[in-house]
Amino acid sequence: MKATNKIIIQLLFSVVVLLSASSLLNAQGKYIDKKGKITFEASEELFEPVKATNESVTVILNTETNEIASLALMKSFRFKNSLMEEHFNENYIESETYPKATFKGNLLDVDFSKITETNTEVIVDGKIELRGKEKEIRTTLNIKKSGDSIVIQGSFNVTPADFDIEIPSIVKNKIAKEINVSLDFKLNQK
Repeated sequence: MKATNKIIIQLLFSVVVLLSASSLLNAQGKYIDKKGKITFEASEELFEPVKATNESVTVILNTETNEIASLALMKSFRFKNSLMEEHFNENYIESETYPKATFKGNLLDVDFSKITETNTEVIVDGKIELRGKEKEIRTTLNIKKSGDSIVIQGSFNVTPADFDIEIPSIVKNKIAKEINVSLDFKLNQK
């Protein structure tokens, strides 16, 4: 009886060790940043800058599948001018109706085991969703290691028309036709 109990205990121990190792392996490829930074600029040279930053973007990266996803709450974008922020949320983005922007995509042809502290250019391909509209995004990002973190930086351009945002004629010349969106993420292992 003692031998049988010993074997059962060893089997249970082995199962627990295997399950723990399995969950650890699954967690190894997951990275997250809850304080990612997105800045957009739609400034025209002779007018007041149209620029806002959101420093609470959530980003998740799976280094095993190269999938990346992010979520930005629209009311977290901060402008220098509070009136501009109010117009952004109420008139253009309609943040009460469309509270967030999301991105889901894939990093192409990247082997994260080869990422070093030197920037590596990687193409990301995916879709951004804002105001119920989707826009295909394909751009080049810079990726590097920083200690145990993965840093991702880059930019892309969109237009207000991509998301059915109408700019009133009275301010049309004060807002750029193309909006530059830049991102800066520092992801840590989950």
